[in-house]
Amino acid sequence: MPTYRPPKIASSEITPRQIYVRRREFLGAAALGAMALYSAGKASAAAISAVESKYKVDEKATPLKDVTTYNNFYEFGLDKGDPAALSSDFKPLPWTIKVDGMVNKPGTFDLEALMKEFPIEERTYRMRCVEAWSMVIPWDGFPLASLLDKVEPLGSAKYVSFETVVRPDEMPGQKGFFQSLDWPYVEGLRLDEARHPLTLLAVGLYGETLPNQNGAPIRLVVPWKYGFKGIKSIVRITLTDQQPKNTWQVTNPQEYGFYANVNPAVDHPRWSQASERRIGESGFFGASRHPTLPFNGYADEVASLYAGMDLKANF
Repeated sequence: MPTYRPPKIASSEITPRQIYVRRREFLGAAALGAMALYSAGKASAAAISAVESKYKVDEKATPLKDVTTYNNFYEFGLDKGDPAALSSDFKPLPWTIKVDGMVNKPGTFDLEALMKEFPIEERTYRMRCVEAWSMVIPWDGFPLASLLDKVEPLGSAKYVSFETVVRPDEMPGQKGFFQSLDWPYVEGLRLDEARHPLTLLAVGLYGETLPNQNGAPIRLVVPWKYGFKGIKSIVRITLTDQQPKNTWQVTNPQEYGFYANVNPAVDHPRWSQASERRIGESGFFGASRHPTLPFNGYADEVASLYAGMDLKANF
Protein backbone atom coordinates (compact mmCIF):
# COMPACT_ATOMS: atom_id res chain seq x y z
CA MET A 1 0.00 0.00 0.00
CA PRO A 2 1.46 3.40 -0.92
CA THR A 3 2.46 5.68 1.91
CA TYR A 4 -0.16 8.34 2.70
CA ARG A 5 1.07 11.88 2.05
CA PRO A 6 -1.19 14.78 3.07
CA PRO A 7 -1.96 17.42 0.46
CA LYS A 8 0.12 20.58 0.57
CA ILE A 9 -2.50 22.86 2.08
CA ALA A 10 -2.62 24.85 5.29
CA SER A 11 -2.70 22.57 8.29
CA SER A 12 -5.68 24.46 9.64
CA GLU A 13 -7.74 23.30 6.68
CA ILE A 14 -6.83 19.61 6.85
CA THR A 15 -9.78 17.33 7.38
CA PRO A 16 -8.95 14.26 9.51
CA ARG A 17 -7.63 11.38 7.42
CA GLN A 18 -10.59 9.01 7.75
CA ILE A 19 -12.91 11.72 6.44
CA TYR A 20 -10.56 12.75 3.63
CA VAL A 21 -10.18 9.27 2.15
CA ARG A 22 -13.95 8.75 2.10
CA ARG A 23 -14.77 12.20 0.83
CA ARG A 24 -15.52 11.20 -2.76
CA GLU A 25 -17.84 8.48 -1.47
CA PHE A 26 -19.92 10.78 0.64
CA LEU A 27 -23.48 11.34 -0.69
CA GLY A 28 -24.49 14.04 -0.58
CA ALA A 29 -38.18 30.75 19.99
CA ALA A 30 -38.42 33.83 21.97
CA ALA A 31 -37.71 32.63 25.51
CA LEU A 32 -39.87 33.04 28.58
CA GLY A 33 -37.32 33.04 31.37
CA ALA A 34 -34.91 30.29 30.32
CA MET A 35 -37.33 28.49 27.98
CA ALA A 36 -36.16 28.11 24.39
CA LEU A 37 -38.86 28.28 21.74
CA TYR A 38 -38.70 27.19 18.13
CA SER A 39 -41.23 27.77 15.39
CA ALA A 40 -42.86 24.71 13.82
CA GLY A 41 -40.23 22.45 15.35
CA LYS A 42 -37.44 23.98 13.27
CA ALA A 43 -34.56 26.02 14.61
CA SER A 44 -35.42 29.70 14.74
CA ALA A 45 -33.16 32.12 16.56
CA ALA A 46 -34.84 33.02 19.83
CA ALA A 47 -33.60 35.10 22.71
CA ILE A 48 -32.43 33.32 25.83
CA SER A 49 -32.60 34.91 29.24
CA ALA A 50 -29.19 34.23 30.78
CA VAL A 51 -27.36 35.52 33.82
CA GLU A 52 -23.80 36.74 33.50
CA SER A 53 -21.12 34.52 34.97
CA LYS A 54 -17.49 34.89 35.95
CA TYR A 55 -16.46 32.61 33.09
CA LYS A 56 -15.43 35.10 30.43
CA VAL A 57 -12.18 35.48 28.53
CA ASP A 58 -10.93 38.98 27.84
CA GLU A 59 -10.70 38.46 24.08
CA LYS A 60 -12.72 39.66 21.13
CA ALA A 61 -15.58 37.30 20.34
CA THR A 62 -15.66 35.66 16.94
CA PRO A 63 -18.36 37.24 14.73
CA LEU A 64 -21.68 35.41 14.83
CA LYS A 65 -21.58 34.90 11.07
CA ASP A 66 -18.32 32.96 11.35
CA VAL A 67 -19.47 30.96 14.38
CA THR A 68 -22.58 29.83 12.50
CA THR A 69 -21.12 29.19 9.04
CA TYR A 70 -17.73 27.58 9.76
CA ASN A 71 -18.46 24.30 11.50
CA ASN A 72 -17.56 20.65 11.78
CA PHE A 73 -20.79 18.66 12.12
CA TYR A 74 -20.37 15.61 9.92
CA GLU A 75 -23.95 14.49 10.37
CA PHE A 76 -24.76 17.28 7.89
CA GLY A 77 -21.76 17.05 5.57
CA LEU A 78 -17.99 17.17 5.30
CA ASP A 79 -17.31 20.78 4.33
CA LYS A 80 -17.22 23.60 6.86
CA GLY A 81 -20.21 25.25 5.20
CA ASP A 82 -22.34 22.12 4.93
CA PRO A 83 -23.89 22.24 8.42
CA ALA A 84 -25.31 25.73 7.82
CA ALA A 85 -26.43 24.87 4.29
CA LEU A 86 -27.87 21.40 4.92
CA SER A 87 -29.41 21.47 8.41
CA SER A 88 -32.66 23.35 7.78
CA ASP A 89 -34.77 20.18 7.92
CA PHE A 90 -33.48 19.19 11.36
CA LYS A 91 -36.17 19.51 14.07
CA PRO A 92 -34.66 20.32 17.49
CA LEU A 93 -37.93 20.27 19.45
CA PRO A 94 -39.47 18.48 21.17
CA TRP A 95 -36.27 17.11 22.71
CA THR A 96 -35.52 14.72 25.53
CA ILE A 97 -32.27 13.47 27.02
CA LYS A 98 -32.01 10.02 28.56
CA VAL A 99 -29.63 9.82 31.53
CA ASP A 100 -28.91 6.30 32.72
CA GLY A 101 -26.25 3.87 33.85
CA MET A 102 -24.67 4.03 37.27
CA VAL A 103 -27.03 6.55 38.86
CA ASN A 104 -29.63 6.42 41.63
CA LYS A 105 -32.27 8.34 39.69
CA PRO A 106 -32.14 7.55 35.97
CA GLY A 107 -34.66 9.24 33.76
CA THR A 108 -35.60 10.83 30.49
CA PHE A 109 -35.76 14.60 30.79
CA ASP A 110 -37.53 17.20 28.68
CA LEU A 111 -35.04 19.84 27.61
CA GLU A 112 -37.35 22.80 28.11
CA ALA A 113 -38.09 21.61 31.65
CA LEU A 114 -34.36 21.40 32.38
CA MET A 115 -33.89 24.93 31.04
CA LYS A 116 -36.52 26.16 33.51
CA GLU A 117 -34.99 24.20 36.38
CA PHE A 118 -31.34 25.21 35.92
CA PRO A 119 -30.32 28.88 35.61
CA ILE A 120 -28.89 29.60 32.18
CA GLU A 121 -25.49 31.29 32.32
CA GLU A 122 -23.68 33.37 29.73
CA ARG A 123 -20.07 32.20 29.38
CA THR A 124 -17.47 33.31 26.84
CA TYR A 125 -14.96 30.55 26.16
CA ARG A 126 -12.10 29.97 23.79
CA MET A 127 -12.77 27.09 21.40
CA ARG A 128 -9.78 25.32 19.86
CA CYS A 129 -10.28 22.82 17.03
CA VAL A 130 -7.84 19.94 16.65
CA GLU A 131 -7.35 21.22 13.06
CA ALA A 132 -5.42 24.23 14.48
CA TRP A 133 -8.10 26.89 14.13
CA SER A 134 -9.90 28.63 16.97
CA MET A 135 -12.78 30.89 17.94
CA VAL A 136 -14.02 32.83 20.98
CA ILE A 137 -17.70 32.06 21.54
CA PRO A 138 -20.28 33.50 23.95
CA TRP A 139 -22.24 30.40 25.02
CA ASP A 140 -25.47 30.17 27.01
CA GLY A 141 -26.04 27.06 29.07
CA PHE A 142 -25.93 25.32 32.43
CA PRO A 143 -23.20 23.23 34.11
CA LEU A 144 -23.25 19.55 33.27
CA ALA A 145 -22.73 19.00 37.01
CA SER A 146 -26.26 20.31 37.65
CA LEU A 147 -27.78 17.51 35.59
CA LEU A 148 -25.44 14.91 37.11
CA ASP A 149 -26.42 16.01 40.61
CA LYS A 150 -30.07 15.53 39.65
CA VAL A 151 -29.55 11.86 38.78
CA GLU A 152 -27.18 11.14 41.70
CA PRO A 153 -24.18 9.19 40.32
CA LEU A 154 -23.21 6.05 42.20
CA GLY A 155 -19.90 6.03 44.01
CA SER A 156 -18.65 3.41 41.56
CA ALA A 157 -19.25 5.63 38.50
CA LYS A 158 -16.01 6.91 36.97
CA TYR A 159 -16.89 8.08 33.46
CA VAL A 160 -19.66 9.79 31.52
CA SER A 161 -20.48 8.87 27.94
CA PHE A 162 -22.55 10.88 25.47
CA GLU A 163 -24.49 10.02 22.32
CA THR A 164 -25.73 12.16 19.42
CA VAL A 165 -29.10 11.70 17.73
CA VAL A 166 -29.36 9.58 14.57
CA ARG A 167 -31.90 10.95 12.07
CA PRO A 168 -30.78 10.24 8.51
CA ASP A 169 -33.99 11.78 7.11
CA GLU A 170 -33.01 15.10 8.68
CA MET A 171 -29.22 14.77 8.73
CA PRO A 172 -27.96 14.16 5.18
CA GLY A 173 -24.47 13.23 6.36
CA GLN A 174 -25.96 10.07 7.87
CA LYS A 175 -27.48 8.94 4.58
CA GLY A 176 -26.04 6.71 1.90
CA PHE A 177 -24.14 3.46 1.67
CA PHE A 178 -20.72 4.98 2.36
CA GLN A 179 -20.55 6.79 5.67
CA SER A 180 -17.91 9.24 6.84
CA LEU A 181 -18.17 7.97 10.42
CA ASP A 182 -19.99 5.29 12.39
CA TRP A 183 -23.22 6.62 13.88
CA PRO A 184 -24.20 7.59 16.43
CA TYR A 185 -21.38 10.00 17.24
CA VAL A 186 -20.19 9.24 20.76
CA GLU A 187 -17.95 10.96 23.28
CA GLY A 188 -16.79 10.56 26.86
CA LEU A 189 -15.29 12.28 29.86
CA ARG A 190 -13.93 11.21 33.19
CA LEU A 191 -16.49 11.95 35.89
CA ASP A 192 -14.28 14.59 37.51
CA GLU A 193 -13.92 16.32 34.11
CA ALA A 194 -17.68 16.17 33.59
CA ARG A 195 -18.33 17.66 37.03
CA HIS A 196 -15.77 20.44 36.63
CA PRO A 197 -17.36 23.92 36.88
CA LEU A 198 -16.12 24.85 33.38
CA THR A 199 -17.95 21.94 31.70
CA LEU A 200 -21.11 23.30 30.13
CA LEU A 201 -24.23 21.97 28.45
CA ALA A 202 -24.84 24.78 25.97
CA VAL A 203 -28.34 25.56 24.73
CA GLY A 204 -27.49 28.81 22.99
CA LEU A 205 -24.83 31.19 21.75
CA TYR A 206 -24.71 34.95 21.44
CA GLY A 207 -27.84 35.16 23.60
CA GLU A 208 -30.01 33.07 21.26
CA THR A 209 -30.97 29.42 20.96
CA LEU A 210 -28.42 27.19 19.27
CA PRO A 211 -28.65 27.07 15.48
CA ASN A 212 -28.98 23.60 14.03
CA GLN A 213 -25.47 23.74 12.61
CA ASN A 214 -23.99 24.46 16.05
CA GLY A 215 -25.54 21.46 17.78
CA ALA A 216 -29.16 22.37 18.49
CA PRO A 217 -30.77 22.08 20.83
CA ILE A 218 -28.07 21.05 23.35
CA ARG A 219 -24.37 20.31 23.10
CA LEU A 220 -21.35 19.79 25.31
CA VAL A 221 -18.67 22.46 25.73
CA VAL A 222 -15.39 21.53 27.44
CA PRO A 223 -13.17 24.55 26.75
CA TRP A 224 -9.79 23.07 27.68
CA LYS A 225 -10.20 20.20 25.19
CA TYR A 226 -10.15 20.10 21.40
CA GLY A 227 -13.47 20.91 19.81
CA PHE A 228 -14.34 17.38 18.70
CA LYS A 229 -15.02 16.58 22.38
CA GLY A 230 -17.96 19.01 22.18
CA ILE A 231 -20.57 16.48 21.11
CA LYS A 232 -23.69 18.02 19.58
CA SER A 233 -27.44 17.30 19.61
CA ILE A 234 -27.13 15.05 22.66
CA VAL A 235 -29.85 12.45 23.26
CA ARG A 236 -28.24 10.18 25.85
CA ILE A 237 -25.82 10.50 28.77
CA THR A 238 -24.64 7.34 30.52
CA LEU A 239 -22.54 6.96 33.65
CA THR A 240 -20.22 3.98 33.73
CA ASP A 241 -17.17 2.51 35.45
CA GLN A 242 -15.46 1.79 32.11
CA GLN A 243 -13.62 4.36 29.99
CA PRO A 244 -15.86 4.94 26.96
CA LYS A 245 -14.58 5.23 23.43
CA ASN A 246 -15.12 8.37 21.42
CA THR A 247 -15.89 8.46 17.71
CA TRP A 248 -12.55 9.86 16.55
CA GLN A 249 -10.61 7.52 18.80
CA VAL A 250 -12.41 4.58 17.20
CA THR A 251 -11.94 6.01 13.70
CA ASN A 252 -8.21 6.69 14.00
CA PRO A 253 -6.68 5.87 17.42
CA GLN A 254 -3.17 6.85 16.26
CA GLU A 255 -4.28 10.44 15.79
CA TYR A 256 -7.12 11.00 18.27
CA GLY A 257 -7.14 9.96 21.91
CA PHE A 258 -9.62 9.92 24.77
CA TYR A 259 -8.44 13.03 26.60
CA ALA A 260 -7.85 15.48 23.72
CA ASN A 261 -6.54 18.20 26.03
CA VAL A 262 -5.26 21.20 24.09
CA ASN A 263 -1.48 20.88 24.23
CA PRO A 264 0.95 22.94 22.12
CA ALA A 265 3.76 20.53 23.05
CA VAL A 266 2.06 17.52 21.48
CA ASP A 267 1.66 17.83 17.71
CA HIS A 268 -0.94 16.06 15.67
CA PRO A 269 0.88 13.46 13.53
CA ARG A 270 0.18 15.57 10.45
CA TRP A 271 0.53 19.16 11.70
CA SER A 272 1.86 21.34 14.48
CA GLN A 273 -0.31 22.33 17.42
CA ALA A 274 2.01 25.15 18.51
CA SER A 275 -0.19 27.88 17.03
CA GLU A 276 -3.72 28.35 15.77
CA ARG A 277 -5.59 30.38 13.18
CA ARG A 278 -8.24 32.58 14.78
CA ILE A 279 -11.37 32.53 12.62
CA GLY A 280 -12.80 35.97 11.92
CA GLU A 281 -9.51 37.80 12.38
CA SER A 282 -7.14 38.96 9.68
CA GLY A 283 -3.42 39.57 9.81
CA PHE A 284 -0.71 40.83 7.48
CA PHE A 285 -0.56 37.52 5.59
CA GLY A 286 -4.20 36.56 6.02
CA ALA A 287 -5.91 35.13 9.08
CA SER A 288 -4.08 36.03 12.28
CA ARG A 289 -2.36 33.32 14.28
CA HIS A 290 -2.19 32.94 18.04
CA PRO A 291 0.16 30.80 20.10
CA THR A 292 -1.69 27.77 21.41
CA LEU A 293 -2.01 27.83 25.20
CA PRO A 294 -1.72 24.72 27.40
CA PHE A 295 -5.23 23.49 28.17
CA ASN A 296 -6.40 26.28 25.84
CA GLY A 297 -5.61 28.88 28.51
CA TYR A 298 -7.48 27.11 31.31
CA ALA A 299 -4.48 25.46 32.95
CA ASP A 300 -4.98 27.24 36.28
CA GLU A 301 -8.43 25.70 36.58
CA VAL A 302 -7.89 22.20 35.19
CA ALA A 303 -4.21 21.16 35.18
CA SER A 304 -4.61 19.56 38.61
CA LEU A 305 -7.01 17.03 37.09
CA TYR A 306 -4.05 15.47 35.29
CA ALA A 307 -1.35 15.69 37.95
CA GLY A 308 1.21 12.92 37.44
CA MET A 309 -0.16 11.89 34.02
CA ASP A 310 1.97 11.63 30.91
CA LEU A 311 0.00 13.92 28.61
CA LYS A 312 1.90 12.70 25.55
CA ALA A 313 0.77 9.13 26.20
CA ASN A 314 -2.68 10.25 27.34
CA PHE A 315 -3.39 12.51 24.40
